[in-house]
Amino acid sequence: MDAKTITEILNELGENREEYFNAIAPPIIQTSNFAFKKVSDLRNAFENEASTFLYSRGLNPTVQIFAQKMAALDGAEDCLVFNSGAAAIFAAVFANVKSGDHIAAVNKPYTWAQKMFDDVLPRFNVAVTYVDGRNIENFENAIKENTRIIYLETPNSWSFHLQDLEAVGKLARSKKITTICDNSYCTPLYQRPIDYGIDLVLQSATKYINGHSDVVAGVLTGSKVMLEKIFNSEFLNMGTGTTPFNAWLLLRGLRTLHVRLSRISETTKKVVNFLKKHEKVEEVVFPFDEDFPQYELAKKQMSGACGLFSFYIKTDSIKEIESFCESLQHIIMAVSWGGYESLIIPGCASVKEEDFNTAERDHRRLRMYVGLEDAEYIIDDLKRGFATIEN
Repeated sequence: MDAKTITEILNELGENREEYFNAIAPPIIQTSNFAFKKVSDLRNAFENEASTFLYSRGLNPTVQIFAQKMAALDGAEDCLVFNSGAAAIFAAVFANVKSGDHIAAVNKPYTWAQKMFDDVLPRFNVAVTYVDGRNIENFENAIKENTRIIYLETPNSWSFHLQDLEAVGKLARSKKITTICDNSYCTPLYQRPIDYGIDLVLQSATKYINGHSDVVAGVLTGSKVMLEKIFNSEFLNMGTGTTPFNAWLLLRGLRTLHVRLSRISETTKKVVNFLKKHEKVEEVVFPFDEDFPQYELAKKQMSGACGLFSFYIKTDSIKEIESFCESLQHIIMAVSWGGYESLIIPGCASVKEEDFNTAERDHRRLRMYVGLEDAEYIIDDLKRGFATIEN
């Protein structure tokens, strides 16, 4: 997708300004329901709520402007906007399984996807097999007669393992299996799974799409038939659509998406290069680093990698990792990513102190997100953290 097309989508698509007093920015249509003058029109709305504005739990004008843009960016026919990425995952999966079905999913997906796979779906007699998605043969071996979904997350947001979207899409189509891909890491600007034959694409709009750390939302795109099926069942029943105000904030964030991603990408290169050369860093894991094991696949299906990566500190002490993080003055210790602020989270935060084991590399792993600050500002703060680790 070229820059001109991206700009037209972000700045113009779906914005019929003559309908709202020629305002430059779309208004927040903060209403719960919509009026009808004819009984026949109301009847039609009851029969097909996906086709009109009836009640804002379903469709809302402000939300639909944002949804139209997201569908176009993904190269999809339609889009649903949820109040969280977790809700988008839940709806996409539940719409495509029934009791007795099976799912093949990548290892260690997003926390709440795995929670659903491990704790919720078994209650409905839906089984899940986890596979190392780096090898297409692992998916082939995991598929059963009752497999209905292949669930992907590429790159993974901790290990950054990739799946070959084209190969998985081809395999799934040959078996008539629905594919779902979490594309939160890349956004549609840096990866378009639908172009490779993936059926449903979801992402946490909380992150890069919004970009200001003040909205929680999720996006699901795909075919019109599939999205209407989800809309009429899981979406309306669970009541997980986003609010008009949140959609307005998402539109605001979307305006600068391409500029923010470009800035973050350039800064990330400098920060990664600094860390790779640091004597107290064992390894940096970043998809667009030439030393990344799946670098060629990353370059094939991703046009960018932006600001999220992991690195391993050389230390035998959990206290040194804690001191490193707690001494940072500008890089904030927090979950998520995609906002204006740089963030860090240590893997040992999920490990009890007595269970820390330096031989377990993930205990020494830190995940970092590079925000909009200057590279030297971030690097100087990292230097402050490294100064707390003994040689």
